[in-house]
Amino acid sequence: MGAKNILFIMCDQLRWDYLACYGHKTIRTPNIDALAARGVRFDRAYVQSPICGPSRMSFYTGRYARSHGSTWNNAPLRVGELNIGDHLNPLGMRTVLSGKTHMAADLEGMKRLGIDPASEVGTQLSQCGFESWDRLDGLHPSKGKKRPQFYNQYLNDKGYDGPNPWESWANSAEGEDHELLSGWLIAHADKPARVKAEDSESAYTTDRAMAFMDQAGDKPWCLHISYIKPHWPYMAPAPYHGMYSAADVPPVQRDPVEKDNPHPVLGAYHQHRFAKVYDRDGVRERLIPAYMGLITQIDDQIGRLVDYLDRTGQAAQTLIVFTSDHGDYLGDHWLGEKELFHDASARIPLIIMDPSASADATRGTVSDELVESIDLLPTFVDVAGGQVRHHILEGHSLMPILEGRQNGPLRDCVFSEYDYAYRKARKMLGKDIGDCRLQMVFDGRWKMVAASGYRPMLYDLQTDPDEFHDLGAMAQHQPVIDRLSARLLDWATRHHNRITRSDSDVEMVGGSEFAYGIRIGFWDETEQAEAEALGDGGN
Repeated sequence: MGAKNILFIMCDQLRWDYLACYGHKTIRTPNIDALAARGVRFDRAYVQSPICGPSRMSFYTGRYARSHGSTWNNAPLRVGELNIGDHLNPLGMRTVLSGKTHMAADLEGMKRLGIDPASEVGTQLSQCGFESWDRLDGLHPSKGKKRPQFYNQYLNDKGYDGPNPWESWANSAEGEDHELLSGWLIAHADKPARVKAEDSESAYTTDRAMAFMDQAGDKPWCLHISYIKPHWPYMAPAPYHGMYSAADVPPVQRDPVEKDNPHPVLGAYHQHRFAKVYDRDGVRERLIPAYMGLITQIDDQIGRLVDYLDRTGQAAQTLIVFTSDHGDYLGDHWLGEKELFHDASARIPLIIMDPSASADATRGTVSDELVESIDLLPTFVDVAGGQVRHHILEGHSLMPILEGRQNGPLRDCVFSEYDYAYRKARKMLGKDIGDCRLQMVFDGRWKMVAASGYRPMLYDLQTDPDEFHDLGAMAQHQPVIDRLSARLLDWATRHHNRITRSDSDVEMVGGSEFAYGIRIGFWDETEQAEAEALGDGGN
């Protein structure tokens, strides 16, 4: 029996190497490790943009950022861009959200087309194709406008008072004099959040997901459980805040050579506050134990979910995906946050456990295929029994890998993009808004980052796996740059937007104008008669 349902689990800002099954020496992630032991762990998976919004839009559309057009956080995904619901709902599979999407609705586009955002169609467009069972984007500062769909009311009902308990309880600590200590400040990352662990965002998102499954009935579903953590604010509830110490913090991966005449874009990023804070002694030792605690808390939630599926008899029919939307520099390469293309930022964990007998041969294996986040939606279409529409979906189904029938490499390169126009780096460099484009191409050894107006960055991960040495200015590597530049150009000039007509449609329509009486290039009636006899207009 094949999988009927899909549990699509995503963390936010989880580095690929902060799980035990990916090699971290001290973090405790037994439930995620067990999932890897029962499925396939993909070792070279990359996002299509190393920042929340564009990355997630690529996950949810199966398309590159240049294709879907949402190139930064809160840039609306345009009306007409097909999403996960458009692909799975017609196959009889519900698409349901518990947690974060970072989706920004194209309200102007809907207004132009006369679509009421509150209508059934408008809601589907506003939520990127998901039924919003419980949306919790996890970034709700009191000075902002966005609020959780239900979480604040849940906290108030539990006795956590205040107009925004997401901030004052779930992401704040308490001082000795009962004063609030903001989770936005790294100085407080070693303190426990005021909220109890069972009422924190991660536990709540799990509770809500199980509540959906309790009442879902027999109709197949794809449930997206999307945890905001371990994304900042870096504040964990007790006991997770104190599970790890400075002794568990891996050595920082940075080298002075990275600051010696760096590429202009990298050098500008070194000047951002979120990078410079890691120059302060003790920051990583204060922050990373909390980051690790949040990951272990999520691992406990994975254990709850797996136990729930076993207990309710749904495990044998549920394919489980575990992944992240991007990584976190955590001070590596003299950087913070994400946004550039070192593996700390652009590489993600990806584990898929297919309960089907057809996947038995690959259980516990590790795939070194070059995988992109856009491969998940074609995989889901496969699971739902549909045909992948390759003129729309730009990734590849991973089912042949899961079932041990993949012939040859999945692809020769992975691609990722970023637009730094929104960052201070643009002003530091004096760049026009339209000239802040970065594109990464990685062939498994060589990673090149094209930067509009500058030479490319180039790293050889075979001889320099830590990505310390940018070789982009060295003449001896020009052949590699030329090869990867040609590959990048070929990718960039592909059909990215012919989504209303498939290749088979093109094959069928080509030359058909003759059958409809259109005569182009004929000299006289004799030529026309000959063509009519052949049934071919010659065009």
